[in-house]
Amino acid sequence: MTTFQRARSEAQREIRRRAILDAAAGMLAEMPVAQVSLNELSRRAGLAKSNVLRYFDSREAVLLELLNSAWQEWLLQLEQTLVAVDAGAPTAERGDQLAAALATSLASRPVLCDLLSAQAAVLERNVSPQVAAAFKRAAMANVAALSRLVLGCVGELGEHDSFRLAGAAVMVAGAVWPNAQPSAAMLAAYQADPELASMRLDFTATLREVLEVLMSGLLARSSR
Repeated sequence: MTTFQRARSEAQREIRRRAILDAAAGMLAEMPVAQVSLNELSRRAGLAKSNVLRYFDSREAVLLELLNSAWQEWLLQLEQTLVAVDAGAPTAERGDQLAAALATSLASRPVLCDLLSAQAAVLERNVSPQVAAAFKRAAMANVAALSRLVLGCVGELGEHDSFRLAGAAVMVAGAVWPNAQPSAAMLAAYQADPELASMRLDFTATLREVLEVLMSGLLARSSR
């Protein structure tokens, strides 16, 4: 464990902040959001808990910042992924290709999905109004960036519906993710009773199907 002296310059303070964020990111690679504790985070960052709280309001504030970073990293990767959507395909087909690309891309980023699933119910509940506002501004910018990518693939949606689809895609991903991560008890129940096994959700397939339906509905409404 690294032991830091008190930060006396802006550069030193940024080093402390980065150490905390890196320690939290390392924990998320090993465990779900629910298991990330402030005590363990402090230990891994080499700081007393009180020192961690000098830089972040709470554990949740740390995780919200990581959520924003993970979201932006996903958008950069997604921009390259969506090049594969066939610009010459019919509207409905492009919509399905986009839905599949979004679902597959999100499935490849379990940490982002786990953070999204905890965002509203956990991460936004123990932060200051200033942290909350900063995160929401960043989230709005991220949704707007996703909306532009959506519009580039399915221009028929228009700006308003592209934004609606982008926001819904993120919220649905956060809702589907925990339902697609069954507990050991649920896995045992599924294995013991084939009738229950049909209730087990596949994250990628479920998210893709929901996004296809949303896309179809928005396109149908816009064409009226």
